[in-house]
Amino acid sequence: MGEQRQRYNDEFIQQTVKFIQEQTKSVTQIAEELNIPAGTLHQWVAKYRQFDSESIATPERLRQLEQLLKEKDRELAAKDRLIADAQEELAIVKKAVHIFNKPKN
Repeated sequence: MGEQRQRYNDEFIQQTVKFIQEQTKSVTQIAEELNIPAGTLHQWVAKYRQFDSESIATPERLRQLEQLLKEKDRELAAKDRLIADAQEELAIVKKAVHIFNKPKN
């Protein structure tokens, strides 16, 4: 007689796929831990994968995020300089208006 097939409900499958996506371990390692064939896990991931729960722990993803952060910091610094320049110009204009609005003797 053949071996009885294990059946899993959709909630368990989706939770397992989410767990796989959040881990830095390989699918093979997780399959051994859960005692589920790796091929089955690969099929589940292909079917139920959700990109919003992707792990950011991969080195490539971390480099991308660091680069994006550096770019945003540069943009923010440039905007801060523009704001400071505009505030300085505004202060000069206010002084000029104040000087020119004084009544003459």
